[in-house]
Amino acid sequence: MNIDLSNKRVIITGASRGIGRAIATAFAQEGARVAICARTEADVRTVGDELAKSAQAVIARAVDVTDTVAVKAFVDEVASAWGSVDVLVNNAGQGRGGNLDTLTPEQILEHANVLQMGHFRFIQAVVPHMRQQRWGRIIEINALAGSIPTPDGIPSVINRASCIALSKTLGMSLPKDGILVNTLNMGWIDTGQWNRHFKEMPAGSCTREEFDEMVLKVVPAGRYGKPEDVTGMVLLLASDRASFISGASIDIAGGMQGQIAYYPTLKREFNAAMQERVDSRASS
Repeated sequence: MNIDLSNKRVIITGASRGIGRAIATAFAQEGARVAICARTEADVRTVGDELAKSAQAVIARAVDVTDTVAVKAFVDEVASAWGSVDVLVNNAGQGRGGNLDTLTPEQILEHANVLQMGHFRFIQAVVPHMRQQRWGRIIEINALAGSIPTPDGIPSVINRASCIALSKTLGMSLPKDGILVNTLNMGWIDTGQWNRHFKEMPAGSCTREEFDEMVLKVVPAGRYGKPEDVTGMVLLLASDRASFISGASIDIAGGMQGQIAYYPTLKREFNAAMQERVDSRASS
């Protein structure tokens, strides 16, 4: 199946690393015009230089997604340079843990301003351009925890749920303008963050293989997802091949569903067992 994205004008947020960077690279390899943004100028410039090797054109800027004026200025710059915007991939935003006993309302609101409102700001900025040409694709990168709540990580659960709801409601209201909106909900996609999670275990308590075995108990596919497991679906949804898909919520999680709710307990139990292992070694 041929998916022609050549010369499509694409904005990807949070594109300096991880899934966002992989998505930007995939669009560049398809011959699209790629505009990327992230918080750190040096990082986004580095990625922009890499994309320029294959993309039709590249715009790379440092943008704070909590700054409504800066977001609109970036989108308007892209539209002015290339005539409009065809595709928005809303990827910016990280997970945040915490529970009723550890969080303040202000911390949840801070996370919401980056995630919920960051996604909203970009959508609000691109839709006028898409409406004018009566064609657009908006793809929201979210997390499985937003569609299937877990008993921990309140900010991620409620703010991702809001982003998924936003995608669904716009996926119903915008098709009349030729704009399709869908959300992709990530499971355990390995872009390096699991190295950090492994390092949080008690020092010397377990091997990386033991840690991965614990993590992947809740993933029916038995492995971490790869960035390319995400990019293929993004490219499809950005194309004319997906002209009748809007308001969809698609999990990219290797079959993981309700199992995700058990993971916090699994991790705590594993961490406690590894600490006992360390203590036992120290006392012997």
